[in-house]
Amino acid sequence: MGVRERQRRVQLYRGQIPSPGRPTVAWRADRVRLWVAIASGEKTEDACAAAGVSGPVGFRWFRHAGGVNPCLPSEVSGRYLSFAEREDIAMLHAQRLSAREIARRLGRSPSTISRELRRNASTRTYRLEYKASIAQWHAERRARRPKVAKLASNERLRKYVQDRLSGEVCTAEGVPVGPAGPVWKGRNKPHRGDRRWVTAWSPEQIANRLKVEFPDDESMRVSLEAIYQARYIEGRGALKRELVTCLRTGRALRVPRARNRQKAWGHVTKDVLITERPDDVEDRLVPGHWEGDLIIGLQRSAIGTLVERTTRFTMLVHLPREDGYGVIPRTKNGPALAGYGAITMKDALANTMTTLPEQLRRSLTWDRGKELSAHAQFKVETGIPVYFADPHSPWQRGTNENTNGLLHQYFPKGTDLARWSDEEVQAVAQALNSRPRKILGWRTPAEAFDEQLRSFQQAGGATPP
Repeated sequence: MGVRERQRRVQLYRGQIPSPGRPTVAWRADRVRLWVAIASGEKTEDACAAAGVSGPVGFRWFRHAGGVNPCLPSEVSGRYLSFAEREDIAMLHAQRLSAREIARRLGRSPSTISRELRRNASTRTYRLEYKASIAQWHAERRARRPKVAKLASNERLRKYVQDRLSGEVCTAEGVPVGPAGPVWKGRNKPHRGDRRWVTAWSPEQIANRLKVEFPDDESMRVSLEAIYQARYIEGRGALKRELVTCLRTGRALRVPRARNRQKAWGHVTKDVLITERPDDVEDRLVPGHWEGDLIIGLQRSAIGTLVERTTRFTMLVHLPREDGYGVIPRTKNGPALAGYGAITMKDALANTMTTLPEQLRRSLTWDRGKELSAHAQFKVETGIPVYFADPHSPWQRGTNENTNGLLHQYFPKGTDLARWSDEEVQAVAQALNSRPRKILGWRTPAEAFDEQLRSFQQAGGATPP
């Protein structure tokens, strides 16, 4: 029997493969390790490292699954050959051992080995070669059991779910109202942008309302998890992925519960909590302790605010957008071009606060924003310790919150703050520091701050800038 004839017989035995594509770069065990790490709360980059796969591969698996854990069992049933066994079969087969001898050494049935050598051999080579990687690929491809989703097979049920998810909001006369909304690009809801007005029933509301409207029709039943999976998982064939914009969260991918339980302020450690701040900060008798925050505007524009607790002196930090903003496409983990990335913010604060004498830069209390996640480098460069307020506790930075309220007279919410130059921003700071304050005995913050500077100069301190 010729080589070509043997290839045809093997192809006929295992059936036609309709464009299976190239073999996968990782096996089922790698997917299991990836999802175990994700379920424990690890970030996708760390989960890829734990699974031993590259970042693009892990992100592709997560995206195709819609963030939904497929809940694969950790081990394949012993009824099936494992990848390690296939490696042993390939090695022993290359040594010209018979199928019975290979079966005896592996503790398997001879028919299992002979069937494996026929079904999963490579037929695109000149001779029938058995490779463990190709065989594992064929086995995993054949083991898939795609189950047709109920929403895909029941058109009436699918239409009901879609109408409750993405139905139009109409007036009493039946006229649709509301903005059209942005074009779906596979990302989350637009930041500070209009979303299309839809009925937007939640999956839980839909699943339970079906029982009320169709009490005797068992075909009109679907679980809320089935609706979620139909929207998030690619290839389900039931609902379009863009319907995730009809969710109230508008997320393009689901977030594992373990990640939801994680704190969003990973840059805040125990040694920089506000409870570690010196006690003399509270009584406001010692100058040089500052409070800071950002004023956020449209299109990721911002202005930094710094307020001295004793004199209420305000310093504004100009944060222009970086070169390429609006021109370079936004990329995941790409450069922060909005003007208040961690490094940009650290440098801007350092340039502003190092103009002060050392006695007037004792500490800085900041909100929990990630814009100051480089606070350790900031402390090394400037010598100013940074402390972070507790979550949802604006009263711990009451002076700064009050000042931000005054600044909204000049920089209203919902406006683009990047259009103002540094000279214009400093003019607003000067105007604010020139207002008399009741707390200062009707002196201005500029006068109180200048008094502190002169007292340090007379005591032999640093010369004011």
